[in-house]
Amino acid sequence: MRFSEDMYFYALLLIPMLLIFLKLSGAVWKKRVREFGDEGLFGKLTSSVSNSARKVKMFFVILACFFFVVALAGPQIGTHTVMVKREGIDIIIAVDTSKSMLAEDNNRPPNRLTRAKYEISTLIDEKLEGDRVGIVAFAGDAFVQCPLTIDYSAAKLFLDILSANLIPVEGTDLEKAINTATKAYKEEGKQQKVLIIITDGENHQGDPLAAAERAAEKGIIIYTIGIGNPDGEPIPMRDQYGNLIGYKKDREGNIVVSKLDERTLQEISRITEGKYFHATPGGNELDLVYRDIAGMEKEEFEGRLMTVYEDRFQWPLLAGIILLTVEFLIPERRRRNGS
Repeated sequence: MRFSEDMYFYALLLIPMLLIFLKLSGAVWKKRVREFGDEGLFGKLTSSVSNSARKVKMFFVILACFFFVVALAGPQIGTHTVMVKREGIDIIIAVDTSKSMLAEDNNRPPNRLTRAKYEISTLIDEKLEGDRVGIVAFAGDAFVQCPLTIDYSAAKLFLDILSANLIPVEGTDLEKAINTATKAYKEEGKQQKVLIIITDGENHQGDPLAAAERAAEKGIIIYTIGIGNPDGEPIPMRDQYGNLIGYKKDREGNIVVSKLDERTLQEISRITEGKYFHATPGGNELDLVYRDIAGMEKEEFEGRLMTVYEDRFQWPLLAGIILLTVEFLIPERRRRNGS
């Protein structure tokens, strides 16, 4: 036997508290009778009341409460197996972790990377149901941070450790990001494959458009989300305490300005029949992406057998009802002879 909601057993603590309360109430009542009346006369007036019947009735009430608590705890006895099938889409999110993602648009924190991580976490928590999700981190290189999985808690753990120091190769290589994500999709089945790229779009090397064409041949639809300002934003440098200590500079000592390259991102999406979104302060771009892909045909993934426990709460519930019925039928007063 097991219980699905065993926390309800804490309610059993109320039973001894009830007994203590009844004991104290009885003592207080007897004390008042002695103080304000004749105890012998009171006994004659209440001679028809059966104290033993009252005790039996109270015992049945308390026992009924016990069975009701057991019913609330959800007793389960016996099992059976069912085949659980899952439908969904394979979604890989490629996150730019280059230093340019540390830029704070309009000089207001949080930075681009922090905003992206927050929006992805919200998407996982509120939107994904049965879809497999994976995470690719990229800068001047790219690797699979989290393979495709339906374990959303694990995916969020991998998401939390994304940082601008994760990849030692500086720069932004969108081609490697797309190629790495393409290889991360599982080949079995014909499920829809969606790649969401979140970046400032400032590509420094590689040929992302050629990579997009190869991805399109494999049936991958790419949505791109551009974070940042097309006019450019400086990249702040902070110490270990988060204090601003300056801005990133190039070898000539000039402040590096990160500009959003919307044209490249728009072309990547066009090639793969996806869409481009420019990140706004409201941060609902991932909602718009998921709304768009939610209408895609979902393929059935592998089914698996699950053990289901049989609920038996009806038994203690019925026992409690029977006890209350019997308690109601027991008279408190003794039958008088000849009546």
